[in-house]
Amino acid sequence: MDDNEGSAIDKVADLGRGIGEYIKQQRNTAEISLRQLARLAGVSNPYLSQIERGLRKPSAEILQQIAKGLRISAEALYVQAGILDRPAGGPVADAVRADRDLTERQKQVLLDVYESFRRENAARADSANPGETQPEVEPRSDDDFAEDR
Repeated sequence: MDDNEGSAIDKVADLGRGIGEYIKQQRNTAEISLRQLARLAGVSNPYLSQIERGLRKPSAEILQQIAKGLRISAEALYVQAGILDRPAGGPVADAVRADRDLTERQKQVLLDVYESFRRENAARADSANPGETQPEVEPRSDDDFAEDR
């Protein structure tokens, strides 16, 4: 086996550990026991334990079942497992996703509201100036806001 194959195998193993740790963290946050989650997800206790310890890599179908049991989006698990790319969204979306004090459901609701406001504002701007492109607005820094105070 060459070095590239070894590093690819290591990356896959890291993904397995990462998703397992993430599932365990979400389970603990939701205050659900391993046994309860296994029952809700329709998997055995030992299998879920092996997933959480990074010894098994669950399929997309199993991840979906686990997400249902945790009441989080399957997309969140798919991203953690490396099945999906992390969604784009800019600094606001990144900050919401990074907030450890919010549940996955709360994060998704905030992101949905944020995106709906952005779409509404874009549609309003397009209808106000049909055929005209809007100039890009420079994001303001914290220093800019300090001047307003």
